[in-house]
Amino acid sequence: MAAQGRSKPMAHLGDLPFPQSLPDFQRLFPDDAACAAWLEKSRWPDGFVCRQCGEVAEPIRLSTRPGTLRCRKCRHETGALVGTVMQRSHAPLSVWFWGAYLVTSQTPGISAVQFQRQLGLSRYDTAFGILRKLRAGMVRPDRDRIGGHPNEWVEVGETFVGGRMRGAGRGARHESLVSCAVEVRPREPGTVQDDGRDGRYAGRVRLAVVPDRSSESLCGFVEDAVEPGSLVVTGDWSGYASLRGRGYDHRVVAGCGDHEIVDEFPPIVHLVFSNLVAWLNDVHHGVGAKHLQARLNEFAFRFNRRLSPFNAFHSLLGTAPG
Repeated sequence: MAAQGRSKPMAHLGDLPFPQSLPDFQRLFPDDAACAAWLEKSRWPDGFVCRQCGEVAEPIRLSTRPGTLRCRKCRHETGALVGTVMQRSHAPLSVWFWGAYLVTSQTPGISAVQFQRQLGLSRYDTAFGILRKLRAGMVRPDRDRIGGHPNEWVEVGETFVGGRMRGAGRGARHESLVSCAVEVRPREPGTVQDDGRDGRYAGRVRLAVVPDRSSESLCGFVEDAVEPGSLVVTGDWSGYASLRGRGYDHRVVAGCGDHEIVDEFPPIVHLVFSNLVAWLNDVHHGVGAKHLQARLNEFAFRFNRRLSPFNAFHSLLGTAPG
């Protein structure tokens, strides 16, 4: 799909309303030059600095290689694509930008065939490769743990996820145990949160397949996902009993216990599971154990950035100020 017209370079995506359609986005980034200009501004918000000699000056921009900048003093070339998913790619920058927008804006997700058709790519392999790299950007190896903020807590729970797969025999089920940790935040007066509940809403979420409901598995997940010292609210399952000894302020909420406690700690984790199961069934028509963690990662990525779509765009491309 070709974009029409040109636009002025954008200083910062966060200052812009998120486009409601691909044509709107293409008007912001109509060609490789516009994408390269924004990428340069994103990587060097205070102006280009040569990483070889430290010269601070306008670089030479190579028209034949968008995103490549040459220092006027030492002639060293620096690639604005280094460290991004676009590095060493032969696909145009505009295709990457438009593709990242599609993945970000398509809440249910998008298949490689749909991706190819929307971008007008001639080869399925090209669409599949770009989409695979964008999905890989949904998980940061160095991502921080959630929680650790005053006046907030983290709900933790587990459930079985899965179901009869397409092509499997009648009654065949492929269920896996999934643990979830979700931040519970107070709603700020005057703001609109899409999942508000009794003055509170869901913040960031972490999801993982766990082998069983043992203390080693459940508490191990909490240690990987939640900052030590955080207030952690769980059900009364014995597998969570050692959390206090592991450095967490652990509170137990029984399913049929004190109503005042239940009112104070509404089960937002159950809402996350409900949304997850609906998404898996509606979009993927059931997911087997082999691919479940990848789907959990994608769901968490979309959930965590549902209120900041341009942050999702940054994350997918791997762009950040340098």
